[in-house]
Amino acid sequence: MHRSLSVLLLVVPLVWSYVAPENKEDVFAQTACPGFLTFKSAAYVSGTTVELPCLCKPKEVLSVVWYFAKHVSNSEQDEYQPVKVMAASSLPHRAEGETHFSIRLFSLLLFSSSSADSGLYVCGSKQRDFFYAYDLDIQEAHKITFTDSPKKRKPRQSDPASLYRTFTSFQPWSVCDRCGRSAEQVRVGLCYVLSSYLHVRYRGANQNVSSCGSKAVLKVFGPIENEGAVLEVRKCEEACPTQAPAPSKVASLMAFLGYGSSHPEVVTVYYLKHRAETALTMGCPGAKPTMAVAWDKEEAPILRTEHTAPPGGASPRISIDTGHHLVFNPVQTQDSGVYYCWLQGRRAAQIRLLVYSGLGQGHGHFQSVLSDPELLPAVQWMLRCWAWMTLAFIIVIVIKAGIEGVIEHQVKHQD
Repeated sequence: MHRSLSVLLLVVPLVWSYVAPENKEDVFAQTACPGFLTFKSAAYVSGTTVELPCLCKPKEVLSVVWYFAKHVSNSEQDEYQPVKVMAASSLPHRAEGETHFSIRLFSLLLFSSSSADSGLYVCGSKQRDFFYAYDLDIQEAHKITFTDSPKKRKPRQSDPASLYRTFTSFQPWSVCDRCGRSAEQVRVGLCYVLSSYLHVRYRGANQNVSSCGSKAVLKVFGPIENEGAVLEVRKCEEACPTQAPAPSKVASLMAFLGYGSSHPEVVTVYYLKHRAETALTMGCPGAKPTMAVAWDKEEAPILRTEHTAPPGGASPRISIDTGHHLVFNPVQTQDSGVYYCWLQGRRAAQIRLLVYSGLGQGHGHFQSVLSDPELLPAVQWMLRCWAWMTLAFIIVIVIKAGIEGVIEHQVKHQD
């Protein structure tokens, strides 16, 4: 699926889209599109991977194009520009300067989103027929707090004469991001506006509430008190399940022969190569904004309390951003190794990272080869094969010598 989508995106360089197979039912065409285009409000904290589904389109349309506009006056269609997307990848990592948009199953994905991505997104056709639209508000985390217990917040006092009131809406605390070791919980608070005078075209499910950066907030309100997003982190502990599912006979046999793992955890393995002394943002496959995500290098946990950049402060070389990505700025050859990411308290993926130096750097290139995480398993596999071949050779020699001895004994006995 991913390979066919990647080929399609490369074949059509001017207008990036996704085409539905004709022999499969188009579930996206079952929802009727609104007669008047409205914008669904959506707010996220910066750094998260945002998914914008195209929830409706005509049945005869097999290809969709996503358009973007930062500001639109009178909703002119000419102001929207097609979004340039990258080829789909199973590993959501991104190097500095790369495009961070992708289209999967008509949905637009934004990797490592930032406030610059805020604006209007429209799902449509090549002929600029618009079907579904979003008013996306990406809020930067201006405040990050580490606490051992939840704090009670006082409600903000509002002026009765004011046209609006701002408040912070917190999501529930996430589950412990790890089990059986040092773990953390995270919750995000986003800035919202409460008013009876919001623009009707950009309203969300609650007609009187919208995010602080939404186009629903009228200009007559003037500059609003936008505190942005708030990120809170606290420590937690959770025991791992004691009963593991019984491994299959095939898995047990492969583990016995040395080609598998007898460890009860089964995680998907990914391989990633990246040039040294450049920025790298590494994401956990399958992660969503509401999930708890954690990172380990080998068996050592990477905690947010030690690897989170304070707002406005100097960022450590290795950090975890507000979107739960592992960020290297820059990545170095000694960062090569095996990394694990956790989703909802369980190991979800193993990422084998190889950081290589540029050609012509001699010693650095040799060092990157030695730091390849696949080097040791390859050597072990070669030694195992050599041992089996040596044993087989010895067995053949012994059998041959035994047969020759038996034949020679029979000949002497006949004589």
